[in-house]
Amino acid sequence: MRFFSNLYDDDIKQFFFKPPTSFSKYSPREILSYGLGGTLYMPATKKNIHEDVLTKKHAGLTSLVICLEDAIGDNEVEKAEMMLLHELSQLYEGIEKGYIDIEELPLIFIRVRNKEQLSHIMALLGERREVITGIVIPKFRQENGEAMLDEIAHLSSSRSPLYAMPILETKEIIYKESREYELLNIKKILDQYKHNVLNIRIGATDFSGLFGIRRHSDTTVYDIAVIRDCIADIINMFVRLDSPYVVSGPVWEYFSSPERVLKPQIRETPFLERYGKEGLKLRKEIIGSHMDGFIREILMDIANGIVGKTIIHPTHIQTVQALNAISYEEYTDAAHIISEGNGEIGVLKSSFSNKMNELKPHLYWAQKIMLKSETYGVLQNEYTYVDLLKQNNYV
Repeated sequence: MRFFSNLYDDDIKQFFFKPPTSFSKYSPREILSYGLGGTLYMPATKKNIHEDVLTKKHAGLTSLVICLEDAIGDNEVEKAEMMLLHELSQLYEGIEKGYIDIEELPLIFIRVRNKEQLSHIMALLGERREVITGIVIPKFRQENGEAMLDEIAHLSSSRSPLYAMPILETKEIIYKESREYELLNIKKILDQYKHNVLNIRIGATDFSGLFGIRRHSDTTVYDIAVIRDCIADIINMFVRLDSPYVVSGPVWEYFSSPERVLKPQIRETPFLERYGKEGLKLRKEIIGSHMDGFIREILMDIANGIVGKTIIHPTHIQTVQALNAISYEEYTDAAHIISEGNGEIGVLKSSFSNKMNELKPHLYWAQKIMLKSETYGVLQNEYTYVDLLKQNNYV
């Protein structure tokens, strides 16, 4: 995947101390886990998906999911399967004709309904499954999880790896009385297939539906108490040092919105200091499109150790990428911690002289920062996410 040619213009390279590296489905699993970015969902009934990919229509698209489950009606399944096969066949043909190199493809996943559909689709695809990176497993639970992961592991090979992305979104996980038992059993299953598990996703929409809740564009998923409580337990189970999975952020449902209720959620100062009146115009455009709530939720994701996000509109791609870019200060601290992490020193003052770096407690954080720096890049010290957001055609 040629990151800069598909996300930022060449002159944006000046913003980066360390540019994002290119990667493809053949890159190490650890890199791919952190590099999914804004994962764009689209129904399998959408036409001309292959054209969007071949023409690189959506700047910065690093991963996409073609959905055969909730995004289509139960009476459209057969039609959706045929359209999916057509789109992937056209994409495979485009590679054979040299329109695009397979390593330039975004990471493509299919969200299937069940094991039977997975086997059916993969058998029909045959050699064309080479364009697929993995399978999204909706409503993952202990009853269906192991069989799905076993089938994916069976279909995977060293030449053409196939990864799994389970979605945690069932009542057994959100209901407090069954959550711990369910998550523990899910973890036992995932641990058996951890080399095939690319990412764990959170289905906040399904969770919310079980309580008749839908968040407003002014609020984040972390403002909903039952969802926040469940996310905390998922992070506790899967993101800790002894269970280093990558968990991605829940979907942001809005791409436009009615009149706002709450005050804007991003400050004027970062925009004013960077670009003066033009910066304030940028902020106004972001607020006007109700992207400030989206930005706040991404920042909350990052603060809680979550990487990447499910999205439903291509205008969200660059915002996810921009906010996940690593600051020069973070990168410098992480590199310092790792280089001195031999146990001989306990604590060091940051090279920015504004914090302490405790080498043992901060080591896991530093390792994650280094992995993120590979796929999102490291900004020059004088640049911030505001500079990258300005490239998102807000102004």
